Amino acid sequence: MKALVITEAGKTAYTEIDKPVPTPGEVLLEVKRIGFCGTDLNTFRGGNPLVTYPRIPGHEIGAVIAEVTEGVPAEFKPGMITTVLPYTTCGKCSSCRSGRVNACRNNQTLGVQREGAFTEYITTPWEKLVRSDKLDISEHTLVEPLSVGFHAVERGHVTSDDTVLVFGCGMIGLGAISGAALLAGARVIAVDVDDVKLTLAKKAGASETINSMTEDLHQRLQELTNGDGPNVVIEAVGLPATFRSAVDEVCFAGRVVYIGYAKEPVSYETKYFVMKELDIRGSRNATLKNFADVIQVLESGRYPVKETLTSCVPFSEAGTALAGWSADPSKVTKIHAQI
Repeated sequence: MKALVITEAGKTAYTEIDKPVPTPGEVLLEVKRIGFCGTDLNTFRGGNPLVTYPRIPGHEIGAVIAEVTEGVPAEFKPGMITTVLPYTTCGKCSSCRSGRVNACRNNQTLGVQREGAFTEYITTPWEKLVRSDKLDISEHTLVEPLSVGFHAVERGHVTSDDTVLVFGCGMIGLGAISGAALLAGARVIAVDVDDVKLTLAKKAGASETINSMTEDLHQRLQELTNGDGPNVVIEAVGLPATFRSAVDEVCFAGRVVYIGYAKEPVSYETKYFVMKELDIRGSRNATLKNFADVIQVLESGRYPVKETLTSCVPFSEAGTALAGWSADPSKVTKIHAQI
């Protein structure tokens, strides 16, 4: 069967690999739809320190169960559409022992530390399956990237009483926006430098938007929050400027959640950490609960699925699409490949 491989930075190829055989407790999945993640883009660009080459990318999965084995619960049947929780847990490290398995020190994500799903068939333990009879293949493929933003909302303890500022309206930021607004019921202010993305952010649940290239961010936030600043700031960009702004703009006794990570050291005015008595948290990957929450929102029909998908290309054109995304990332929210 064919697989898309990132052979080295800036290069992809299609190769033949053996069709996997499921062992007891596993299912064989026929991959029908696969999404490119920002992690895959970084791998293609040579900027992902967790990846060795060659690597089959892909962990945003829409698949059909092709075969079940002994030990798989009867609720999972061939022909069912599903997605996959693409992370591993060791069960032994401090994160796993504390129940925060999404931050497992020894995690191996599909397409990052191990071979991914940009191929025709994969196997997975049945416990990694997450599915809904109400969602189509495209919606299943969006569950994982949205869940990363939902996890950040959970880390920020967002409630319906909060005003939440989200920096960045890419795929992960849209997950944070929709998780905060559509699931938690919070008021969301979305910030980006692209008016097209800000329009999509509104459809995903943002109450207000700010273009930080054309508007005074601090002044607008002060106006929108009666001089307090937002209760929660979620950073989904990964730039030193937005890392600092998160601390500068959050209210006293507020919460800051970082999903992105800057590629260079960040200098802070650390007095705000103490003066505001801030809760500053990281957010990594997602949990089965986050997947379930995303499915709940998608089932409600309130999330703009069609507007989120920039393009869906044939599997044979996936490598070209990845190179095009790398050349002009501002034009892309989400690329799917149809296998």
